[in-house]
Amino acid sequence: MPAIAEVRSTNASHSAPRGRDLPTCAVCADSMVAAETSAFLSDNVISYLWTCDTCGYGFVTKHAVKRLACN
Repeated sequence: MPAIAEVRSTNASHSAPRGRDLPTCAVCADSMVAAETSAFLSDNVISYLWTCDTCGYGFVTKHAVKRLACN
């Protein structure tokens, strides 16, 4: 079965995800708890591959992270 993925951009308002911030499947509306895999795209961008366990729909989210400066 070929995989089809869509890229979604997100802007995180806080560092730790909450249950209400986790993605839901655009096809069957099932909630997803954990990404299937992740990858560092550059120094400050991480992408996550999400796949629905119920229907198999997949999509990718990208998150930009800020570097912390040590004092």
